[in-house]
Amino acid sequence: MLIGIIGFFAGIIGGMGMGGGTILIPTLILFASIDPKIAQSVNLISSIPMTIFALIIHIKNKNVEFKLVAPIAIFGVIAAIFGSFLANYLSSEILRKVFGIFLLSVGSYEVYKGYKSPKKGCQK
Repeated sequence: MLIGIIGFFAGIIGGMGMGGGTILIPTLILFASIDPKIAQSVNLISSIPMTIFALIIHIKNKNVEFKLVAPIAIFGVIAAIFGSFLANYLSSEILRKVFGIFLLSVGSYEVYKGYKSPKKGCQK
């Protein structure tokens, strides 16, 4: 049941384009006590069907800039290969810390951006 709930919320976040792994990986590690390397691989495999359906909807709604896709995909594949090999040589504890620092950095940046940007829709 817990795994299904985690997958549900990861799917919502992934469908919104924010990356379901942002939710899936930490929750699998923290609440389901899954090893970080296993959580990473589960995220990658489970993202395939979620991504396909989200992509179909985003293409249908004309939310895709196709000229950006090729360079991002090419360099992303190269980096994914490198990252996969690197993950085999790092301990799960190091991966957990690196991912935690990454999430903390992204979260801090988003909070900072929220305070710096003017409020939309507020009228005096």
